[in-house]
Amino acid sequence: MRSLCFPPLRGLSYSMAFVFLGLGGASAQPTHGIAMYGEPALAPGFEALPYANPDAPKGGSVTTANVGGFDSLNPFAPKGTPPWQLRHLSYESLLGRSYDEPFTLYGLLAETIEVDEDRTWVEFTLNPAAAFSDGSPVTTEDVIWSFETLGTRGHLRYRDFWTRITEIRQSGPGKVRIDFDTSNGPPDRDLVMLAGLRPILKKSQWDTLVFEDGAIDDIPIGTAPYVVESYDVGRQVVLRRNPDYWGRDLPFRQGTNNFDEIRIDFYGDDAVMKEAFKGGEISYIREFNAERWEELANLPAVERGDIVRSVIPNGQPSGISGFVMNTRNPPLDDWRVREALIRAFNFEYINDALTGGRQPRITSYFSNSELGMRPGPASEAEAALLEPFADELLPGTLEGYTLPVSDGSRRNRDNIRAAADLLAEAGWTVEDGLLRKDGEALVLTVLLQQDALVQQATAMMDIYARALERLGITLDVQSVDSAQYTVREANYDFDLTYIRRSLSLSPGAEQYFYWGAAGADQPGSRNLMGMNSPAAEAMIRAMLATTRHEEFVTAVRALDRVLISGRYVIPIHQYSEGRIAHDARLKYPADRLPLYGDGVGFLPEVWWMAEDE
Repeated sequence: MRSLCFPPLRGLSYSMAFVFLGLGGASAQPTHGIAMYGEPALAPGFEALPYANPDAPKGGSVTTANVGGFDSLNPFAPKGTPPWQLRHLSYESLLGRSYDEPFTLYGLLAETIEVDEDRTWVEFTLNPAAAFSDGSPVTTEDVIWSFETLGTRGHLRYRDFWTRITEIRQSGPGKVRIDFDTSNGPPDRDLVMLAGLRPILKKSQWDTLVFEDGAIDDIPIGTAPYVVESYDVGRQVVLRRNPDYWGRDLPFRQGTNNFDEIRIDFYGDDAVMKEAFKGGEISYIREFNAERWEELANLPAVERGDIVRSVIPNGQPSGISGFVMNTRNPPLDDWRVREALIRAFNFEYINDALTGGRQPRITSYFSNSELGMRPGPASEAEAALLEPFADELLPGTLEGYTLPVSDGSRRNRDNIRAAADLLAEAGWTVEDGLLRKDGEALVLTVLLQQDALVQQATAMMDIYARALERLGITLDVQSVDSAQYTVREANYDFDLTYIRRSLSLSPGAEQYFYWGAAGADQPGSRNLMGMNSPAAEAMIRAMLATTRHEEFVTAVRALDRVLISGRYVIPIHQYSEGRIAHDARLKYPADRLPLYGDGVGFLPEVWWMAEDE
C-alpha cells in the first residue's frame, strides 16, 4: 500500500462538483451520509431513496438513443467521445447523490464518511462487500490509484481536484484518508463532497494498457449495476445488468436499475431519431420544443395508448441555454457589441414562431430558484460583495439588468435602433450595406452541432440572420457532425455556438470550470465565452467559503448578476419541466418525483417495465 504526497497547486476547476456548507458539530464521527445543511434527510437504515419504488419489478429491455456517434467507451480519458450514459450506469463513486435534496450524499462504495469541522480532511471506510463487475474486491489501493490517475492523466474536469490534495493514504484497514491543502487558508468546503463523488476504477486493469488513449477496446472495469455487453462502433452500445452486482441489497439501490438490458442507439440527426421513435425502435425520447410536444399528441400510437406523454416538473435553477459569444474574438470582446447582438435577437417573435409562445425565457443563470438575482438594484449584502470590483462591473450589475423585450413583431424596430446606436458607439459604421470597422466587414460564424436541438437552433438562426442583415452584419451558420463539433468547440473555433449549462441548487467549485479565468485560453475547458472576471471568481470564493445559508444565497445571487450583466450569452427558453414521450409499458413513481425532476438518476434509473396490459 502506498501513501502519496505532492505539493499543493492551484489550477483549473472541474465540472462534476457540488458545494458543501457545513454539518455542524465539533467532533469528527463516521456517518452514513453528509448533507449541505444540517443532517441528511434519510436516517441510517433507510429503506430506499424517496423517489424510487422498492417494489418495482426487475426485467425487460429499454432502448434509448443519442444523436452523433462514439469512438471510446472510457468516459474518464482525455481522448475520445464516449456515450454520456456510461458514467452513471457503469461506474460508481464512494458516495451516491440523492436527487430529492439540494445536496446530500449517502454511502455507496464507502460505508461511512468522516470529516473534521473545518473540512480540512476526509476519511472513507470502504464497504467490505464492494466489488468490481469481475468479482474482485474494491481495495484502498484502487481508490488511491483512481484519485491519482484521474487527477494526473484523466479528463480535464478531474484534474484540479488533485492539486487541492496534500496527502492521500490508507489510514487503516479499508480506510482512505485525504488531507487538503491549507497553505492559503481553509480549503473549499465542497472538497469533501468532491472526494465522495470521484469514480473508482480497477488499478490492475491498467498495468499494460494506456489509460489516456481512450481506445475503444479498453473499457474500464467498474462497480455499478451495468456492464458493456457488446458494441458496434458509432452505432450501438448494449448494457447488461450484472446479476452479481455487489450492491443490489443496499438501501441506496432499492427500486433502481430495474431493466435487464439498456440499448443505446446512435443516429445521424434528430429527425431520423424521432422517426425511429415513432416506428417503435426507441423506448422513449425527450422533447424540448413545446410546439412539437403538442404535435406528438396526434400520433396514432398516442391515441391508441401505446405511447404516453409524461411531464416531469423540477425545482432546480433554469441554468443557461442559448447562444454563447466567444469573447476571445474581436469584436465580441466589446460588451457594447454583445449587447447589440442580444437586442437584435427578437426572442418574442422567435418564440411565437417556433413554439407558439409556449416556453418562457431564461431571465438569469439561476432564475426559477431562490438563488436567482432579484429584479432591480443589488441588495445591500450583494452590493458589499460586488463593490470592490465596481470599476470592472458592466452597466446593470449593481443597478439591475433585464433582457430586452420586443413588441413581438417581426421588425423589432426599437431594439434594432438601440443595437445600431451601440454599434456606432463602438466604432462601427454601415458602408455599402455592410457593417464595417477599419474597412473590415463584420461576419460572425455560428457553429451548431447536428443533435436534438439543431433544427430549432437553425430555425432561430435563420430568423436572427435576417435581423442582423438590417444592421449590416453577416451570419455564417455552420452545422457540423459531432466529431467536427467536438474538435472545433474545444479549440474555440466559433464566434457563437449553442450552450447549455445545467445548474443545481448547490452550485460549487464547478463554477470555476464554467466561468473561471484559468479556462479562458486552455483548449477543452467549459468556459466557452472566454470569461476573465475577477468579480465572478470572488463571488465563487465567497459562495464556497461561507457556512451560512443566507450568505451562500447572497453570493450566488451576486454571481448571477455578474454573469447575466456580462452579456456573454443570448438566452433562450428555460426548461422548468421535462417532457418525455415513452412506451406505455415504462412506469415511474409518479407520486414521488425527485426535487431535480427529469435529471441524472431518474430515467432510466428508477423506471421499470410493466407487464403488457
